[in-house]
Amino acid sequence: MLLAVPLALEAQRRDNIYELPKNLPVPTDDGACRHLAGMKVPPVMLCTTGNRCVKLHEVESPRIVVFAYPRTGEPGKDPPAGWDQIPGARGCTPESCGFRDRFRDFKPLRAMVFGLSTQTTEYQQEMVARLHLPFEVLSDSRFQFTEALRLPVFEFNGTRLLKRHTLVLRAGKIEKVFYPVFPPDRHAEEVLKWLAANPMR
Repeated sequence: MLLAVPLALEAQRRDNIYELPKNLPVPTDDGACRHLAGMKVPPVMLCTTGNRCVKLHEVESPRIVVFAYPRTGEPGKDPPAGWDQIPGARGCTPESCGFRDRFRDFKPLRAMVFGLSTQTTEYQQEMVARLHLPFEVLSDSRFQFTEALRLPVFEFNGTRLLKRHTLVLRAGKIEKVFYPVFPPDRHAEEVLKWLAANPMR
């Protein structure tokens, strides 16, 4: 169940940050992730909301799920003008909540979950605390991981952001790519179904 938003913050925002508006534009596959499957995970150090830094190719887990998103919204602040009209941009908070609510289901499938965005760790930590996320979120604010893998990005109001996609990592390589991702609030279930249908041997 999604957490309630404090009434004071609800009063300042015209929509519900925890729900997807109707009639959002649906993203299409522009081919920006076709090169990723099979690539090695680069040895880039990423800081996490758990006050540590990790290199994903060194993380001890049979599989690692990394869901990348543009930016989470902020309670009490309306999304920037034009944000909802960008295919695939809206929905970072509902997507994160979806992975939160299904988090326990990933462990039996031998998969560890991380979020990934280009916001700073401090920005991400507020979101993690507010949403009570049980997993860490990785900050690629210097775009080192993004550029090493040539991850899909877009620019909005002069800021470069990740397009929404998900990587499944195994043995230091990218095993599976989900792109485009829509609707984001049901994406955790989509990833779980793929993991269950493709068990490790």
